[in-house]
Amino acid sequence: MAEHIQRLRGLLAAHPRLLLASTGTLATVLFVLRLVSSKKKQGKYISNPSEVGSTGATKPEYDVIIVGGGTSGCALAARLSEDPSIRVLLLEAGGSGSALPASRIPSAYGSLFWTDHVWGFRTEPQIYAKGQRRFFPRAKMLGGCSSINAQMAQYGAPGDFDEWAKVISDESWSWKNLRRYFTKFEKYTPDAAYPLVNTAERGAHGPVRVGYFNNVSEHSKAFLRACAQVGIPLVPDFNGSKGTMGASRIMTYVDPKGQRVSSETAYLTPDVLARPNLKVAINAQVTRILFEQSDGALRAVGVAFAQKADGPRYQARAKEVVLSAGAIHSPHILMLSGVGSAKQLAEFQIPVMHDLPGVGANLVDHPVVDLYLKDKLNVSARILRPNSVGSTLKLIKAVAQYTWNGKGMLASNFGESAAFVRSDDPVLFSAGEFPDKLEDSTSGPGSPDLEIFCTPMAYKEHGAVLFKMHTFALHCYLIRPTSRGAVLLKSADPWAMPSVNANFLKSPDDLEKLARGFRLLLNIAHAKAMDGFLDHNDRHEELDHSTYKMTHEEIRDIVRDRVETVYHPTSTCRMAPEAEEGVVDAKLRVYGIKGLRICDASVFPFIISGHTAGGCFAIAEKLADEMKAEFKAR
Repeated sequence: MAEHIQRLRGLLAAHPRLLLASTGTLATVLFVLRLVSSKKKQGKYISNPSEVGSTGATKPEYDVIIVGGGTSGCALAARLSEDPSIRVLLLEAGGSGSALPASRIPSAYGSLFWTDHVWGFRTEPQIYAKGQRRFFPRAKMLGGCSSINAQMAQYGAPGDFDEWAKVISDESWSWKNLRRYFTKFEKYTPDAAYPLVNTAERGAHGPVRVGYFNNVSEHSKAFLRACAQVGIPLVPDFNGSKGTMGASRIMTYVDPKGQRVSSETAYLTPDVLARPNLKVAINAQVTRILFEQSDGALRAVGVAFAQKADGPRYQARAKEVVLSAGAIHSPHILMLSGVGSAKQLAEFQIPVMHDLPGVGANLVDHPVVDLYLKDKLNVSARILRPNSVGSTLKLIKAVAQYTWNGKGMLASNFGESAAFVRSDDPVLFSAGEFPDKLEDSTSGPGSPDLEIFCTPMAYKEHGAVLFKMHTFALHCYLIRPTSRGAVLLKSADPWAMPSVNANFLKSPDDLEKLARGFRLLLNIAHAKAMDGFLDHNDRHEELDHSTYKMTHEEIRDIVRDRVETVYHPTSTCRMAPEAEEGVVDAKLRVYGIKGLRICDASVFPFIISGHTAGGCFAIAEKLADEMKAEFKAR
């Protein structure tokens, strides 16, 4: 292995344009070599649809078909198949996420955004954000968005789940009861540098590695000191019983080898894939759910799927179908199958199987705005996409370090440190400067509505555009927006993607809260702790050092111009009473249809106050326990 590294370093040192012409080439090559040299036995996925489905009259039968191998889908499949009597089929439209080196390297996930492994949605024009059509990526691979997210392991506020329990009138969703499913999926590794983390509140035996194995820059450490200086208290753990308020280094889904932990790598291990009662088929896109009338009731009895638009349609049958295709694709599949707003289905001549207006409604996402700053030390993550011979050589060194021991800049998950605050905190937002009283959209008095985090490099267009100079960035996103959008059909063709409208900033209070958050970013940037790391004398027109003197209205305009997704869409198939545009009940069963459930972020009654992956793991763990109990009782 050392010989391979040395050979590549020599080649690229002599011919750096080889690397400059292809972002991440060296990282990819070396990581592939690392995987090959490890000789780790990989589980087998099924790529031939005829092995799991049929185009003829006789259809393969399963107990459960799971549609979508995303964050929830992989977890649900693994847990259900623990019972050898339950036959499980997992269908994923993409391929393996873990087979992609860019998905395994913590710092490289963004390079997948512009590939065929991601559904590259663009929103409808955001009329409250200057009419811009914003990029809205969703993963197309096993692991789903857990294979392309920033690995920030924060689960929301306890009040979020108490709010869920209240809206659905079921205490099993309250924090005191649901929290055991968070600890069930966790495998937390204590770190001597963080002795105040209460290990009694962390899981130790779950499949998902959680801890502090990512790289953290000195800038991110200074960010935490700056947070304390502006009035944000430092806390040891965002996921404890005391809630998520304050500032801290964030735990990550990164393992001791410095590799990403996705739902696929955590749950679909070779031992799990060897189970005779579990089949995982890749490149199998579900086009519709199959229904039959049974005893006067509509029942889901299977699915149709295909590998391409002009290819054969396969079918498979099951006692239960579970949609785990995510907040965009789960409602899309329902609508294609005739479940949704009857008015919209009629517009596309889709026969109405069940009129359920909540399908696709209530889309909510976390809108983010970024602050671009000059790195005074010129040691940013800009070298990961080199633009000079010098930065190329630095990247070679970083890749060699990562390949050797899984550490260094490539082990950065980018979201290294964070802070959770309230937009009505008088310490941070004085009444004299911010006199307007805004709607309290939080889930309780101890819950935040803004998250601040830092990254060791600034970027635009989700990493497609980088600054030429070394930069550092601060970001603020609204974690409890009141604006709502929708996922709507554009065609009855299952291969035509749906319309996505996040409706960013529709609520005036959302705009105001993000403007306050942007002002807080500026205050943190100008705190004494950042003096040695940021060059506030830099007046480059692309950077934001001069914005400190802007009026509040000018800052609002920056928010309208820059607002983007931070990749957390939820609630398009809400768990709520049907009269409140609910789509599923407390057992995640679709109203009016037997044998059909949904298990992904689309069922969240309200968006989580933070990061959504943990919630997706937890609801899958909960549903798996409940479904296994139901099958045993039959």
